Amino acid sequence: MKSPRHAVPFLFSLLVALLAFAPAAQAQDDLLGQLEKATADPGKREVVTATFKGTHIINSQSVETPGKGTMAFLIQHRFGTLNSGAYNFFGLDQAVLRLSFEYGLTSRLTAGVGRSSQEKTFDGFLKYRAIRQTTGARAVPVSVTLFASSAITTLKFNTPSERNMSSRMTYAYQALIARKFSPELSVQLMPTMIHRNFVATPSEQNDVYALGGALRQKITKRTVLTADYYYLLPGNTADNFRNALGLGVDIETGGHVFQLHVTNSLGMTEKFFVPETTGKFFDGDLYFGFTVARNFTIKPQI
Repeated sequence: MKSPRHAVPFLFSLLVALLAFAPAAQAQDDLLGQLEKATADPGKREVVTATFKGTHIINSQSVETPGKGTMAFLIQHRFGTLNSGAYNFFGLDQAVLRLSFEYGLTSRLTAGVGRSSQEKTFDGFLKYRAIRQTTGARAVPVSVTLFASSAITTLKFNTPSERNMSSRMTYAYQALIARKFSPELSVQLMPTMIHRNFVATPSEQNDVYALGGALRQKITKRTVLTADYYYLLPGNTADNFRNALGLGVDIETGGHVFQLHVTNSLGMTEKFFVPETTGKFFDGDLYFGFTVARNFTIKPQI
Protein backbone atom coordinates (compact mmCIF):
# COMPACT_ATOMS: atom_id res chain seq x y z
CA MET A 1 0.00 0.00 0.00
CA LYS A 2 1.33 3.43 -0.98
CA SER A 3 2.06 5.88 1.78
CA PRO A 4 0.22 9.22 1.75
CA ARG A 5 3.53 10.92 0.87
CA HIS A 6 3.80 8.84 -2.33
CA ALA A 7 0.07 9.23 -3.10
CA VAL A 8 0.31 13.03 -3.36
CA PRO A 9 2.73 13.07 -6.34
CA PHE A 10 0.67 10.34 -7.99
CA LEU A 11 -2.60 12.32 -7.67
CA PHE A 12 -0.85 15.49 -8.86
CA SER A 13 0.45 13.67 -11.94
CA LEU A 14 -3.04 12.30 -12.65
CA LEU A 15 -4.57 15.79 -12.41
CA VAL A 16 -1.95 17.23 -14.78
CA ALA A 17 -2.68 14.44 -17.25
CA LEU A 18 -6.43 15.09 -17.12
CA LEU A 19 -5.93 18.83 -17.66
CA ALA A 20 -3.65 18.15 -20.59
CA PHE A 21 -6.19 15.74 -22.10
CA ALA A 22 -9.16 18.12 -21.72
CA PRO A 23 -7.97 20.71 -24.29
CA ALA A 24 -7.13 17.89 -26.67
CA ALA A 25 -10.63 16.46 -26.30
CA GLN A 26 -12.13 19.93 -26.76
CA ALA A 27 -10.02 20.48 -29.87
CA GLN A 28 -11.20 17.14 -31.23
CA ASP A 29 -14.84 18.15 -30.65
CA ASP A 30 -14.23 21.49 -32.40
CA LEU A 31 -12.64 19.67 -35.34
CA LEU A 32 -15.63 17.32 -35.60
CA GLY A 33 -17.97 20.30 -35.55
CA GLN A 34 -16.04 21.96 -38.37
CA LEU A 35 -16.11 18.75 -40.38
CA GLU A 36 -19.89 18.51 -39.93
CA LYS A 37 -20.29 22.08 -41.20
CA ALA A 38 -18.02 21.35 -44.12
CA THR A 39 -20.01 18.28 -45.12
CA ALA A 40 -23.37 20.14 -44.88
CA ASP A 41 -24.98 20.81 -48.23
CA PRO A 42 -23.80 24.33 -49.19
CA GLY A 43 -26.25 24.43 -52.08
CA LYS A 44 -29.37 23.98 -49.99
CA ARG A 45 -31.92 26.64 -50.89
CA GLU A 46 -33.78 28.29 -48.01
CA VAL A 47 -36.48 30.98 -47.95
CA VAL A 48 -35.61 34.09 -45.93
CA THR A 49 -38.31 34.75 -43.31
CA ALA A 50 -39.26 37.63 -40.99
CA THR A 51 -37.95 40.42 -43.20
CA PHE A 52 -40.33 42.53 -41.10
CA LYS A 53 -42.14 41.42 -37.95
CA GLY A 54 -45.56 42.62 -39.07
CA THR A 55 -47.65 43.26 -42.16
CA HIS A 56 -47.30 47.04 -41.57
CA ILE A 57 -44.23 49.18 -40.91
CA ILE A 58 -45.54 52.64 -39.90
CA ASN A 59 -47.62 54.12 -42.71
CA SER A 60 -46.56 51.46 -45.18
CA GLN A 61 -47.51 47.90 -45.86
CA SER A 62 -44.59 45.47 -45.62
CA VAL A 63 -43.77 42.49 -47.84
CA GLU A 64 -45.06 40.19 -45.08
CA THR A 65 -48.42 38.40 -45.21
CA PRO A 66 -50.24 36.56 -42.39
CA GLY A 67 -49.82 33.09 -43.92
CA LYS A 68 -52.39 30.59 -45.17
CA GLY A 69 -55.41 30.25 -42.88
CA THR A 70 -54.30 33.04 -40.52
CA MET A 71 -56.40 36.08 -39.66
CA ALA A 72 -54.64 39.26 -38.54
CA PHE A 73 -56.63 41.86 -36.62
CA LEU A 74 -55.11 45.35 -36.48
CA ILE A 75 -56.01 48.35 -34.36
CA GLN A 76 -54.36 51.54 -35.64
CA HIS A 77 -54.72 54.68 -33.55
CA ARG A 78 -53.31 58.13 -34.24
CA PHE A 79 -53.68 61.20 -32.04
CA GLY A 80 -53.55 64.90 -32.95
CA THR A 81 -50.32 66.84 -33.45
CA LEU A 82 -47.92 67.19 -30.53
CA ASN A 83 -47.62 70.94 -31.17
CA SER A 84 -51.38 71.54 -30.79
CA GLY A 85 -50.75 72.76 -27.24
CA ALA A 86 -51.78 71.98 -23.68
CA TYR A 87 -55.44 72.88 -24.34
CA ASN A 88 -55.70 69.82 -26.61
CA PHE A 89 -53.45 67.85 -24.22
CA PHE A 90 -50.75 67.86 -26.91
CA GLY A 91 -52.95 66.00 -29.36
CA LEU A 92 -54.36 63.34 -27.05
CA ASP A 93 -57.82 64.98 -27.12
CA GLN A 94 -58.03 64.30 -30.86
CA ALA A 95 -57.70 60.95 -32.57
CA VAL A 96 -58.51 58.88 -35.63
CA LEU A 97 -58.91 55.12 -35.64
CA ARG A 98 -58.64 52.35 -38.20
CA LEU A 99 -59.73 48.75 -37.66
CA SER A 100 -58.81 46.10 -40.20
CA PHE A 101 -58.77 42.35 -40.85
CA GLU A 102 -56.27 40.57 -43.08
CA TYR A 103 -56.70 36.92 -44.05
CA GLY A 104 -54.24 34.59 -45.73
CA LEU A 105 -56.16 32.90 -48.54
CA THR A 106 -52.97 31.03 -49.49
CA SER A 107 -49.35 31.17 -48.41
CA ARG A 108 -48.86 33.94 -50.99
CA LEU A 109 -52.23 35.70 -51.37
CA THR A 110 -53.85 37.89 -48.68
CA ALA A 111 -57.12 39.82 -48.71
CA GLY A 112 -57.95 42.60 -46.27
CA VAL A 113 -60.66 45.09 -45.33
CA GLY A 114 -60.56 48.14 -43.08
CA ARG A 115 -62.53 51.10 -41.85
CA SER A 116 -61.08 54.49 -40.83
CA SER A 117 -62.86 57.15 -38.84
CA GLN A 118 -61.14 59.76 -41.03
CA GLU A 119 -63.75 60.77 -43.62
CA LYS A 120 -65.59 57.54 -42.67
CA THR A 121 -63.48 55.62 -45.17
CA PHE A 122 -63.76 51.94 -46.07
CA ASP A 123 -60.89 50.20 -47.83
CA GLY A 124 -60.11 46.78 -49.23
CA PHE A 125 -56.90 45.33 -50.61
CA LEU A 126 -55.06 42.33 -52.02
CA LYS A 127 -51.39 41.42 -51.42
CA TYR A 128 -49.55 38.79 -53.44
CA ARG A 129 -46.07 37.51 -52.59
CA ALA A 130 -44.70 37.23 -56.11
CA ILE A 131 -41.03 36.59 -55.22
CA ARG A 132 -39.37 35.43 -52.01
CA GLN A 133 -35.77 36.11 -51.03
CA THR A 134 -33.74 32.91 -50.75
CA THR A 135 -30.22 31.80 -49.86
CA GLY A 136 -28.15 28.92 -51.20
CA ALA A 137 -28.13 27.68 -54.77
CA ARG A 138 -29.57 30.16 -57.28
CA ALA A 139 -30.26 32.61 -54.46
CA VAL A 140 -32.93 35.27 -55.00
CA PRO A 141 -31.67 38.61 -53.59
CA VAL A 142 -35.03 40.27 -52.79
CA SER A 143 -38.65 39.63 -51.87
CA VAL A 144 -41.37 41.26 -53.98
CA THR A 145 -44.99 41.64 -52.88
CA LEU A 146 -47.59 43.25 -55.13
CA PHE A 147 -50.22 45.38 -53.44
CA ALA A 148 -53.49 46.85 -54.76
CA SER A 149 -56.18 48.63 -52.77
CA SER A 150 -59.32 50.68 -53.20
CA ALA A 151 -60.89 53.12 -50.75
CA ILE A 152 -64.18 54.99 -50.62
CA THR A 153 -65.20 57.94 -48.48
CA THR A 154 -68.75 57.71 -47.06
CA LEU A 155 -69.28 61.19 -45.64
CA LYS A 156 -72.81 62.54 -46.17
CA PHE A 157 -73.38 64.28 -49.50
CA ASN A 158 -73.80 68.03 -49.27
CA THR A 159 -75.97 68.42 -52.37
CA PRO A 160 -77.95 66.02 -54.61
CA SER A 161 -75.47 66.69 -57.45
CA GLU A 162 -72.75 65.02 -55.38
CA ARG A 163 -74.53 61.68 -55.21
CA ASN A 164 -72.02 59.82 -57.32
CA MET A 165 -70.21 57.17 -55.31
CA SER A 166 -67.66 56.42 -58.03
CA SER A 167 -66.29 59.98 -57.69
CA ARG A 168 -65.29 59.10 -54.14
CA MET A 169 -63.16 56.10 -55.09
CA THR A 170 -59.38 56.09 -54.80
CA TYR A 171 -57.04 53.29 -55.92
CA ALA A 172 -53.47 52.49 -54.89
CA TYR A 173 -50.92 50.23 -56.58
CA GLN A 174 -47.53 49.32 -55.15
CA ALA A 175 -44.60 46.98 -55.70
CA LEU A 176 -43.02 46.25 -52.31
CA ILE A 177 -39.38 45.26 -52.87
CA ALA A 178 -37.44 44.23 -49.75
CA ARG A 179 -34.15 42.66 -48.77
CA LYS A 180 -33.12 41.27 -45.40
CA PHE A 181 -29.41 42.07 -45.26
CA SER A 182 -28.89 40.45 -41.86
CA PRO A 183 -30.96 39.29 -38.86
CA GLU A 184 -30.82 42.91 -37.69
CA LEU A 185 -31.34 45.00 -40.85
CA SER A 186 -34.06 44.97 -43.51
CA VAL A 187 -34.74 47.58 -46.22
CA GLN A 188 -37.77 48.04 -48.48
CA LEU A 189 -38.51 50.17 -51.57
CA MET A 190 -42.07 51.01 -52.65
CA PRO A 191 -42.82 52.44 -56.11
CA THR A 192 -46.37 53.78 -55.73
CA MET A 193 -49.20 55.08 -57.89
CA ILE A 194 -52.42 56.60 -56.52
CA HIS A 195 -55.41 57.15 -58.81
CA ARG A 196 -58.24 59.44 -57.69
CA ASN A 197 -61.46 59.34 -59.68
CA PHE A 198 -62.26 62.94 -58.72
CA VAL A 199 -60.12 65.97 -57.90
CA ALA A 200 -61.41 69.42 -56.95
CA THR A 201 -59.71 71.48 -59.68
CA PRO A 202 -58.35 70.75 -63.18
CA SER A 203 -54.80 71.56 -62.05
CA GLU A 204 -54.79 68.75 -59.48
CA GLN A 205 -53.55 65.31 -60.44
CA ASN A 206 -55.81 62.29 -60.77
CA ASP A 207 -52.69 60.13 -60.86
CA VAL A 208 -50.02 60.73 -58.19
CA TYR A 209 -46.67 58.94 -58.28
CA ALA A 210 -44.34 58.46 -55.33
CA LEU A 211 -41.32 56.42 -54.29
CA GLY A 212 -41.32 55.06 -50.78
CA GLY A 213 -38.54 53.64 -48.66
CA ALA A 214 -38.53 51.86 -45.29
CA LEU A 215 -36.12 50.11 -42.95
CA ARG A 216 -36.07 47.93 -39.88
CA GLN A 217 -33.11 47.82 -37.48
CA LYS A 218 -33.18 45.31 -34.62
CA ILE A 219 -31.75 46.61 -31.33
CA THR A 220 -32.75 43.87 -28.86
CA LYS A 221 -34.31 40.43 -29.08
CA ARG A 222 -37.83 41.88 -28.98
CA THR A 223 -37.37 45.52 -30.00
CA VAL A 224 -36.68 47.09 -33.39
CA LEU A 225 -36.47 50.62 -34.78
CA THR A 226 -38.48 51.38 -37.94
CA ALA A 227 -38.79 54.25 -40.41
CA ASP A 228 -40.62 54.93 -43.66
CA TYR A 229 -40.69 57.84 -46.10
CA TYR A 230 -42.57 58.71 -49.30
CA TYR A 231 -41.11 61.08 -51.86
CA LEU A 232 -43.76 62.64 -54.12
CA LEU A 233 -42.60 62.91 -57.72
CA PRO A 234 -42.75 66.46 -59.14
CA GLY A 235 -46.21 67.81 -59.91
CA ASN A 236 -49.09 69.78 -58.45
CA THR A 237 -49.47 67.40 -55.51
CA ALA A 238 -45.78 67.63 -54.58
CA ASP A 239 -46.01 71.43 -54.75
CA ASN A 240 -48.94 71.64 -52.32
CA PHE A 241 -48.48 68.67 -49.98
CA ARG A 242 -45.69 67.13 -47.90
CA ASN A 243 -43.71 63.93 -48.13
CA ALA A 244 -44.86 61.47 -45.47
CA LEU A 245 -42.21 60.54 -42.89
CA GLY A 246 -42.54 58.20 -39.91
CA LEU A 247 -40.25 56.94 -37.14
CA GLY A 248 -41.19 54.14 -34.79
CA VAL A 249 -40.38 51.34 -32.36
CA ASP A 250 -41.80 47.80 -32.62
CA ILE A 251 -42.11 45.67 -29.49
CA GLU A 252 -42.93 41.95 -29.56
CA THR A 253 -45.04 40.82 -26.60
CA GLY A 254 -46.10 37.19 -26.89
CA GLY A 255 -48.60 36.88 -29.71
CA HIS A 256 -48.78 40.66 -30.22
CA VAL A 257 -46.64 43.14 -32.09
CA PHE A 258 -47.00 46.57 -30.49
CA GLN A 259 -45.87 49.45 -32.70
CA LEU A 260 -45.30 53.01 -31.45
CA HIS A 261 -44.53 55.83 -33.87
CA VAL A 262 -44.61 59.50 -34.77
CA THR A 263 -45.39 60.74 -38.27
CA ASN A 264 -46.48 63.90 -40.07
CA SER A 265 -49.43 62.10 -41.68
CA LEU A 266 -52.80 61.76 -39.97
CA GLY A 267 -54.19 59.20 -42.42
CA MET A 268 -53.37 55.50 -42.19
CA THR A 269 -54.20 54.30 -45.70
CA GLU A 270 -52.48 55.05 -49.01
CA LYS A 271 -55.34 57.35 -50.05
CA PHE A 272 -54.37 59.75 -47.25
CA PHE A 273 -50.68 59.51 -46.44
CA VAL A 274 -49.29 59.47 -50.01
CA PRO A 275 -51.10 62.40 -51.72
CA GLU A 276 -52.66 64.28 -48.77
CA THR A 277 -50.01 64.69 -46.05
CA THR A 278 -49.96 68.28 -44.78
CA GLY A 279 -47.86 68.12 -41.60
CA LYS A 280 -44.36 69.60 -41.43
CA PHE A 281 -42.36 66.94 -39.59
CA PHE A 282 -39.53 69.20 -38.40
CA ASP A 283 -41.93 72.00 -37.38
CA GLY A 284 -43.57 69.75 -34.80
CA ASP A 285 -46.61 68.64 -36.83
CA LEU A 286 -46.16 65.14 -35.42
CA TYR A 287 -48.97 62.69 -34.88
CA PHE A 288 -48.21 60.14 -32.16
CA GLY A 289 -49.81 56.78 -32.79
CA PHE A 290 -49.70 53.07 -32.25
CA THR A 291 -50.65 49.83 -33.97
CA VAL A 292 -51.57 46.61 -32.21
CA ALA A 293 -51.62 43.42 -34.31
CA ARG A 294 -52.97 40.03 -33.21
CA ASN A 295 -52.94 36.87 -35.32
CA PHE A 296 -55.55 34.10 -35.09
CA THR A 297 -55.28 30.69 -36.73
CA ILE A 298 -58.58 30.14 -38.53
CA LYS A 299 -57.60 27.14 -40.64
CA PRO A 300 -54.75 25.08 -39.16
CA GLN A 301 -52.25 23.72 -41.66
CA ILE A 302 -51.96 19.95 -41.66
